[in-house]
Amino acid sequence: MKTIIKSLMALSLLFTVISCDDKDLDPTLSVNKDITTIKSVNDLNLVVSGAYDRMTNSFYYGRDILIFGDVRSDNAYSNGNSGRFVTAGSMDMVDSDAYPRDTFTQIYKVIGSCNIVINSSIAGANATETSQISYYKGQALTLRALAHYDLLRLFGQQNVDGGGLTAKGIAYVREFQSSNLSPSRNTVGEVKDFIYADLDQALSLMNADLDGSKETITTPAVNAIKARVALYFEDWTIAKKASSDAMNTAAANGSRIAQANEFVNSYTMPTPVNSIFELAFRDNDNQSIDGLYNIYAETNYGDVAVLQNFKNQFSPSDVRGSAAMLAVDSKNKLRNVGKFISNSSNVPLIRFEEMVLVNAEASFMLNSADPSVLVSLNSIAGNRGANLYIAVTRNDILTERRKELAFEGFRFDDLARTKKDMPIVDALRQTYDDKGAIVFGSYRYAFPIPLVETNANANATQNKGY
Repeated sequence: MKTIIKSLMALSLLFTVISCDDKDLDPTLSVNKDITTIKSVNDLNLVVSGAYDRMTNSFYYGRDILIFGDVRSDNAYSNGNSGRFVTAGSMDMVDSDAYPRDTFTQIYKVIGSCNIVINSSIAGANATETSQISYYKGQALTLRALAHYDLLRLFGQQNVDGGGLTAKGIAYVREFQSSNLSPSRNTVGEVKDFIYADLDQALSLMNADLDGSKETITTPAVNAIKARVALYFEDWTIAKKASSDAMNTAAANGSRIAQANEFVNSYTMPTPVNSIFELAFRDNDNQSIDGLYNIYAETNYGDVAVLQNFKNQFSPSDVRGSAAMLAVDSKNKLRNVGKFISNSSNVPLIRFEEMVLVNAEASFMLNSADPSVLVSLNSIAGNRGANLYIAVTRNDILTERRKELAFEGFRFDDLARTKKDMPIVDALRQTYDDKGAIVFGSYRYAFPIPLVETNANANATQNKGY
């Protein structure tokens, strides 16, 4: 499948197919009303392309959701240079805050696009077209699963006050129902089951022979997302198998761990050797000043800087801590300079190294004496110029995840899923201690449900503490 090229003609048709009111902050159920306008495989492709395009928005993977994962942790902080990510970074939001509102809305727009594809039917398709239709539906199912997972980890109550699988999750929206325009929140456990079901169905529909660009969902990406979800929920057996399947199929297509001399450049080019799935950004198609580069670099924005404690994790020979990746700016702020180096940098959603680390953690939790864990961890450290491990603890794995996946949105969830308090490593810069230490179980581990949503939907009950 060719790389998505968003021409003006394609966008014009796309907006004809997807007619929805962006002011409607209900989970964009109405977007499925136009399902009857899908008449051809090309129409289906355009709507799938629209889902990817919506994911690149700055409110979602174009910036905010990745920032949320690091600015609320011991990796980074908001310096308030332009007033951005201050409330998110302090974990001190209210239900009228723009960050939960905008991300909540944008993710449900992606889900709306996916539902059009999933629930559409095209008459008279030949065998080749039928296979392509199934593949597009599999991509849409995967994106729908990922979108709901992202909503759950932001808005679900699984980490609040005992939480768990019976806690309130989010509304899992699978189709337009005119009789139910105000969906209730599913439990966390129900959402997890729906995610697995979507991913398993996607795998059953997608022919690996049609796998193409890493800028779209492929069969390795489906397994990788399943592995990520399983790790979050401590479904260790599923996480181990899915990560193994993802690595095996990705490796068959040429993917592997980036070596030390490739690591820095892997963030400067589209679809590097270690990519499994990434979102495309181009010189003429990006989030401009509202993108990741502008929030991390020393610019008029530059609100997100790096904490020295993160830099301290690296040995002198580790390329991840080198000046090519972390550098002090003219105002003596430590900056992420290696990832998202321009407005047109692709955003990696899944890298081969993540799957190695998922597999290592799952294997360790199933059998702490499993020798493959040490091999896996050293395959990362050894390819970064870092000190090799002699023995492995779970904390070693989590530390390696912190070093390898920094600024890609993982750190907060790694702390939360392992039931850790938010570490205070710099009380001056980490502003979330203004109400005291944030301990695991605090209501602040979840975003508030946006006020506009609770006002519009009586079934959208508010989270604890807001």
